[in-house]
Amino acid sequence: MQRVESIIIGGGPCGLSAAIEQKKKGIETLVIEKGNVVESIYNYPTHQTFFSSSDKLSIGDIPFIVEESKPRRNQALVYYREVVKHHQLNIHPFEEVLTVKKIDNKFTITTTKDVYECKFLTVATGYYGQHNTLEVEGAELPKVFHYFKEAHPYFNQNVVIIGGKNSAVDAALELEKAGANVTVIYRGERYPKAIKPWILPNFESLVTHEKITMEFNANVTQITEDTVTYEKDGRTIEIDNDYVFAMIGYHPDYEFLKSIGIEINTNEYGTAPVYNRETYETNVENCYIAGVIAAGNDANTIFIENGKYHGGIITQSILSKKQTPLET
Repeated sequence: MQRVESIIIGGGPCGLSAAIEQKKKGIETLVIEKGNVVESIYNYPTHQTFFSSSDKLSIGDIPFIVEESKPRRNQALVYYREVVKHHQLNIHPFEEVLTVKKIDNKFTITTTKDVYECKFLTVATGYYGQHNTLEVEGAELPKVFHYFKEAHPYFNQNVVIIGGKNSAVDAALELEKAGANVTVIYRGERYPKAIKPWILPNFESLVTHEKITMEFNANVTQITEDTVTYEKDGRTIEIDNDYVFAMIGYHPDYEFLKSIGIEINTNEYGTAPVYNRETYETNVENCYIAGVIAAGNDANTIFIENGKYHGGIITQSILSKKQTPLET
């Protein structure tokens, strides 16, 4: 068993920021990440451009400088790797946490590779690891995807995108550019206000010129090996289809949080973990949450640009209650 004072589960930007803040204050910290650092950004579409400017994505007092007004995915990957190297963070990549148990005021963490004990725990596992379920016949077919990476394989293919928000619009633009025949099926009546304003005019133009088919007020009812069926305005419509991207949203891993003992609250505003808004400590003493996971289902309230500050707040809380470090 390895003993360390503080463990952070999740090596995304907010988890890395928390690790930096703790290290600055002399707290012995280990980051455990099931992929590699900033895995969620790695899983973005290859040519993704961020909504935020680079200065808002920077962490650890390291400037993020790019020529463009908004950085691209590959630039962010380079930047965060350099941050990790500069701060010499202690990170265990490709190691998945299996269980977390609290015994005698200490956390015992079992992973795919080892067992750890710590006094303070921060969960920064993000939002995009669990996709929302598509409750239709055929949703489990191998042709159905919940993440979009690269458009080229879908050249000259019939592709349906389910959803109408940023991820769906981004995927549709890339797929159309690569020569796919794209149909977007969205249950809403109009484009959501949250769509990035610099991409919507291009998308609308492609719809107007019939380069992309956009179906509002529509719901997919069945997916087969070579068709998609949906309902719109009381009509049932079947179209030829090769691939489906169900871009219908994501949510935190609530089951993992509950296994730790963290309470989950559901009300008319959505679902989110219970935590102290001033310290980010959960109902489990000495267990914190950081980053977008704190927003629960509403990922439009916490981003890298504000979630990166959670680590400093958590660090101050740890320092205020810190006593003798664990013996090693």
